[in-house]
Amino acid sequence: MPELPEVETVRRGLAPSMEGQVITCAQVNRPDLRWAFPENMAERLTGARVERLRRRSKYILADLSTGETLLIHLGMSGRMLVSGDPLGQFVHDHPLPEKHDHVVFDMENGARVTFNDPRRFGAMDLLDTKTAQEHPLLAKIGPEPLGNQFDESHLVQVFSGRNTAVKTTLLDQKNVAGLGNIYVCEVLYRGRIHPSSKAGEIAATQVEKLVPIIRDVLSEAIDAGGSSLKDFRQADGELGYFQHRFDVYGREGEPCRTPGCTDLIRRISQSGRSTFYCPTCQR
Repeated sequence: MPELPEVETVRRGLAPSMEGQVITCAQVNRPDLRWAFPENMAERLTGARVERLRRRSKYILADLSTGETLLIHLGMSGRMLVSGDPLGQFVHDHPLPEKHDHVVFDMENGARVTFNDPRRFGAMDLLDTKTAQEHPLLAKIGPEPLGNQFDESHLVQVFSGRNTAVKTTLLDQKNVAGLGNIYVCEVLYRGRIHPSSKAGEIAATQVEKLVPIIRDVLSEAIDAGGSSLKDFRQADGELGYFQHRFDVYGREGEPCRTPGCTDLIRRISQSGRSTFYCPTCQR
């Protein structure tokens, strides 16, 4: 499932085609995805101007001129693909419709934005913009790790007294927004912390060091266009390539990349998810 870097990559890819543009025609090709689409969704979107395209955790939010906000979640296999020539640089014909093109936006600048989702675990909803942050999906999300509200004191407070594993603590969206399995594995490797360590037993000085590490890992992944493992594509259809820079994730049995370390990357299961780590570097 796409994590913060993948969702932010898609948001940035959509912005030139959508921000400030009117949706001249919205086409909804089925009644639901993970849950039912809102009533009269196509009619409510057609003619609306996208005032702002933003991200909250793993959700894309499009604030509309109608006072509503379109919430988009990519799910496990959802893709937002842009065709056409919104920047006037070169001509791209719109592709023929595909079986899993569930929602299509034709924009006034000639771009077409298509939401394609073979597994149908994605979702869309329309929220009142003024109260969007009170929506059940958004209300309890913690601070954005690249924002000013995420700092050393916040993370130390989150970890204090917790008996849960550090990996579980970082995956909890109430503590930090947008972190998922891939990037938590990479963060803990750089922080030299065993993923099964109890959060409350980690020294505050070591917890504080995780803040810049989290920011660095996410920023590097965004710059690389995210990580493409199975389904993820950028808005232009291209793959991300941060997966080629993984230190531990997906590297079970391969040599640790820390200079001087001769151990191999191992995999364990935590809460049904695979965790990758170096037993020597992460004690």
